[in-house]
Amino acid sequence: MGSTMSARSVERGTSPRTVAVVTESFLPTLNGVTTSVLAVLDHLERRGHRAVVIAPDTPGLAQFRSRTTVERYRSFDVHRIPAVAYRQFPVALPHPVLDTILAASGADVLHAASPFLLGGRAITAAGRLGIPSVAVFQTDVAGFARRNGLTATVPLVRKILGRIHAGASLTLAPSSATAAMLAEDGVPRVARWGRGVDTDLFRPERRGSAHVRALRRRIAPHGETIVGYVGRLAPEKEVERLAELGGIPGIRIVVAGGGPSRAMLERRLRHLDVTFTGPLRGDALADAYASLDLFVHTGPAETFGQTLQEAHASGLPVIAPASGGPLDLVAPGLDGELYDPDAPQALRHAVLRLHHDRALADRMGSAGRLRVEGTTWEAVGDELLGHHDTARTIGAPPVGRAVRAGRDEKVSARA
Repeated sequence: MGSTMSARSVERGTSPRTVAVVTESFLPTLNGVTTSVLAVLDHLERRGHRAVVIAPDTPGLAQFRSRTTVERYRSFDVHRIPAVAYRQFPVALPHPVLDTILAASGADVLHAASPFLLGGRAITAAGRLGIPSVAVFQTDVAGFARRNGLTATVPLVRKILGRIHAGASLTLAPSSATAAMLAEDGVPRVARWGRGVDTDLFRPERRGSAHVRALRRRIAPHGETIVGYVGRLAPEKEVERLAELGGIPGIRIVVAGGGPSRAMLERRLRHLDVTFTGPLRGDALADAYASLDLFVHTGPAETFGQTLQEAHASGLPVIAPASGGPLDLVAPGLDGELYDPDAPQALRHAVLRLHHDRALADRMGSAGRLRVEGTTWEAVGDELLGHHDTARTIGAPPVGRAVRAGRDEKVSARA
């Protein structure tokens, strides 16, 4: 197995540092990677650190640009790298200007969010510059390829991801399932790092507001149980599983989010009379959670599952596949239910149980809130700073020897 690292505690008075944040996704694209990166940047500013952001360009999503642009997020420069669109998702090209930006950044550490094309080049460039790097594994690209019918490419994708992460000083896995997968692929120096949740924004008390009560009356005028999904509408999320809920009396379904699968879902789920809200942020998103009675997640390949934590914080019982990140986030029978994603009608049975036992659902919702109350972005952000310090202690692995080092560590760990 790959070696496991632990973060050192970080005092609030840590000396200022400069972090180069390279991300495969950024505003205006909304997904888990973007949300996590924004939280990291907010925390760096809160702690008095400097950051330089390198992200895909997104003008019109499908437009290719041959030059870089510079924007601002909070007090930080955001360098936009030329990108092309893939299924409405901007994919940055490994542009050579990335090396120039990193060299001029004065970075003490590189933070690569869900590295692939852009992040992979950044980790290599950081190694040449002697900059230690932290690679955050967040997107299961190989899993996406498998579910999109590209099974033959899966071994190659996993090999590429393994090389990328082996080249980093430290890899952060969001869940135990992901850490085990990385170890299987021979990635060395793996530590666990989860995600925080805004427990002030997402809270059960919102349910009692006049606005949320009115929202509930519009969705469920006869007091029906409101079952909701929140997240990106894309093939890998398998939101069409909600079709299993057809014919259950006394429920209404809400789908909050946007993405390339929306038109297909509107067709596949039209017999359910689903309320589609579109993408939501901030108070509108928190109110959407507060309007629900049960939260359902459908995708079986989540490396973490940020929306599950937001649902817990909102006081909702969580129903999710017994796979990947949810295994760490849901305690079956205590704060939600885990269902077998390969078993027909398993999602339906889990929903039926809590639909018919609202007292149990309420107890699970309360337990979920207690579970996440200490999992704030501030606490998780300080943990991340500790991982950055660990990477700086390790240093930048020599370029060209990272994969061999990973293999050696794997052999050593088995000895």
